[in-house]
Amino acid sequence: MMDLFKFFSKDNGTSKKVAKERLKLVLVHDRTNCSPRFLEMLKEDIIKVISDYVEIDEVGLEIKLTTTKRDFDEQSVPALVANIPIKKMKERSR
Repeated sequence: MMDLFKFFSKDNGTSKKVAKERLKLVLVHDRTNCSPRFLEMLKEDIIKVISDYVEIDEVGLEIKLTTTKRDFDEQSVPALVANIPIKKMKERSR
């Protein structure tokens, strides 16, 4: 009977997962001493540099701080992850 309630519940554990991810994000930001404003400035700078080479979809652009494990010692460290949709390559002459 209890499984039937779980089946029809709206949550299905997703709010727990979302809360866990938000907590991880808060901890990463806290440990790296990275404010939301700093992350936004970093995003703007990345857009400026990459835009010299490619046309990007700024609406779909996502940059976030997360954690990853280093290969050599498996220690968790902060990581900057960027998902940058490219519309097209720009021709450059230098």
